[in-house]
Amino acid sequence: MSAVQGKPVPTTQAAPQIITRTTILRVLTLITVLAVAFGAYMALAYAGTDVTQGEVQRIFYFHVPAFAGAFVALSGTVIGGVMYLRTRQTKWDTLALAGVEVGLTLGTMNLVTGMIWARPIWNTWWTWDPRLTSSAIMVLTYAAYLMLRNGIENMDTRRRFASIYGILAISTVIITLVITRIRPDTIHPVVIGPSPQNAQGEFEFGQAMKATVGLNSAIWSILIPLTLMWWRIRLENVVERVRSLKSELLNQ
Repeated sequence: MSAVQGKPVPTTQAAPQIITRTTILRVLTLITVLAVAFGAYMALAYAGTDVTQGEVQRIFYFHVPAFAGAFVALSGTVIGGVMYLRTRQTKWDTLALAGVEVGLTLGTMNLVTGMIWARPIWNTWWTWDPRLTSSAIMVLTYAAYLMLRNGIENMDTRRRFASIYGILAISTVIITLVITRIRPDTIHPVVIGPSPQNAQGEFEFGQAMKATVGLNSAIWSILIPLTLMWWRIRLENVVERVRSLKSELLNQ
């Protein structure tokens, strides 16, 4: 307060309410949940039933978006790895770890839903098709990433090795993405563009199907990776604080 002609006047105004990161994350989480529910409704009710494949074709609206989400999350691992090697800041290693855990989850979902689709279409749960094989290798490669981290006790060495591994491992994702276009012997259909000669179970999209796959791809490649990785980063930050406090107590 200051005096002007003998009258006290306020020198500052009330501070505006600050929107915290936690609030933003909670709102983002709510939006993601509602978007996933709406996308599921479109996949299960709005999109028409495929004439050739029947109801099992609906799993396609989760199968393809799950891979798109895995690609985005694992690309985050590459960014985190590169930035950690440049700066040695722990936050980038945390980003890389979150990317692997989310990407591995979505990649596994892509693999499992593909097997469910293959059973009635190909009459088998699994075949050593180039696309299925590369997908399995991709999932195992990132599972090995987590094993590598847990197998190295020194934190600096763990983060450095994990960064290099995470950068190199993206090659398995890229191979899985393009293999149906470079291997003519695959029976796995291509979503966009012409399928290989031996493809079994090709898709013909109507307008409703295009809208459904487009919306779900956007949800699963943007909202889901962003939300899950953000929560995982927050959890890892808590773990780091607990680890730091424990180390201080032990050193007293």
